[in-house]
Amino acid sequence: MGNIRNRIRDLRAARDMTQQQLADRIELTRQTVIAIEGDKYSPSLETAFRIAAVFGLPLEQVFQYQDAATKPGKQ
Repeated sequence: MGNIRNRIRDLRAARDMTQQQLADRIELTRQTVIAIEGDKYSPSLETAFRIAAVFGLPLEQVFQYQDAATKPGKQ
């Protein structure tokens, strides 16, 4: 099983953007943004693209898929 990691918190901080401002721009609730940032919820592909577009970055610079078998410390 894999994990989706993201850089949303860092990208927001670099732009002085609040969770609510991001939520408004991607038409989701602040609670959903909190869950995505905390890696507790993986967004739909459409939402992931919307988030990347807000930051003007390619999807893979905002979200990274990390397979459990390839995580550091796993063999």
